Amino acid sequence: MAENLRLLRQLRLAKDAMDRDWAQPLDLDAVAAHAGYSRYHFVRSFKAVYGETPGQYLSRRRMERAEEMLRTADLAVTEICNLVGFSSLGTFSSRFKRHTGLTPTEYRSRHLHRGAALIPGCYALFWAGGFRKEEARGEDRNSGEAR
Repeated sequence: MAENLRLLRQLRLAKDAMDRDWAQPLDLDAVAAHAGYSRYHFVRSFKAVYGETPGQYLSRRRMERAEEMLRTADLAVTEICNLVGFSSLGTFSSRFKRHTGLTPTEYRSRHLHRGAALIPGCYALFWAGGFRKEEARGEDRNSGEAR
């Protein structure tokens, strides 16, 4: 019993780290370190407890955030794609369609009139933390080299 509680506590620390940094690229080794496990033991344990792998969990969280932004923020789909942690619009769009059954544009059109007016993009970007430092300096996020 105590061992199970310890396992859950350690996995929760890692899950909290993923919830906090959901828009950042997933460093599975670093997340596993939050739980005090090797990467492979962490993936097995996480799936046994939460029913999905850490990658599946993070992807679902990103899609949920994208849905919210499409409903509430006046941002381009490309901006939302980048804000939720994707560097490829094609990958984002195909995963979004697999998740919701609609493309991001179709989703926005269907849900646009179901609530308050869209939040202006400048406010949404400010709320989301704006542009990352390396993007502001003109560096490529994946390589660290100037564009």
